[in-house]
Amino acid sequence: MPLHDRIIPYLETAGLYHLARLNSQWFWVDESLLSAFIERWRPETHTFHMPFGECTITLQDVAYQLGLPIDDAPVSGCLTEFENLMEHGRPAWVWFRELFGELPPQSKIKQMTVCYTWFHERFRVLPTDATDETVRVYARAYILMLLSSQLFADKNANRVHLRWLPYLASLDDLGRYSWGSAALAWLYRCLCRDTHRNVVNLAGPLQLLQSWIFWRFPTIRPTGFDRFGFPLASRWAEFVPRNDAGAQRLVSTRLALDRLRVHDVSHLFIADT
Repeated sequence: MPLHDRIIPYLETAGLYHLARLNSQWFWVDESLLSAFIERWRPETHTFHMPFGECTITLQDVAYQLGLPIDDAPVSGCLTEFENLMEHGRPAWVWFRELFGELPPQSKIKQMTVCYTWFHERFRVLPTDATDETVRVYARAYILMLLSSQLFADKNANRVHLRWLPYLASLDDLGRYSWGSAALAWLYRCLCRDTHRNVVNLAGPLQLLQSWIFWRFPTIRPTGFDRFGFPLASRWAEFVPRNDAGAQRLVSTRLALDRLRVHDVSHLFIADT
């Protein structure tokens, strides 16, 4: 969805503006590369087991790679308490109508999710004469898409879940949450899920993981991407992996990881304060 100028203040307040800027610069994920790393992920420790020891993606990485806040209130209840909230409080679809002004057609609804396509079609173009309240509605739609597709994507890759309605109901309070911590927790959860042998499709903020790999493992990163900016993930905006010989590239990446030594890992220095 396009980023309209009148929506930007809401994204800045929410701490999601840098992520929104990345939204137009996302790169393709290299599934062979990610699969090779996921094979080394241990759910018991939430770390990748490498020949030189263990390593993992941290809150510092999330803050630098995506520009997300990491020091605020936790994002909680959207998974475990959402159903209870809907059962004992306001019905979900009544709440949806109040926040977005209308309901999607039944063909776009499945349980507690809505097709991405409906949001794209309905909220793609902000009217030039939009009132402040209309802008708030469009801001909610943009943020809902951003959270569902970029940070908290799951196996329902083409659907938006209503679990975020309690947060979207109060746009001015979105900035008090640690979205970076929530994104990292969701990545850990998805990596643990992806280690199961019967899982076919990868899920989670995969661009975050891939950008971390490219920054931390210089011997594996693609060449020709020398532009530096913030957030750091913007560096790979034009990256497109090969779409052939996936099995061979997986084997090649496994061998590259087997040969890694500690000096092959890039570390960021944090000065004492």
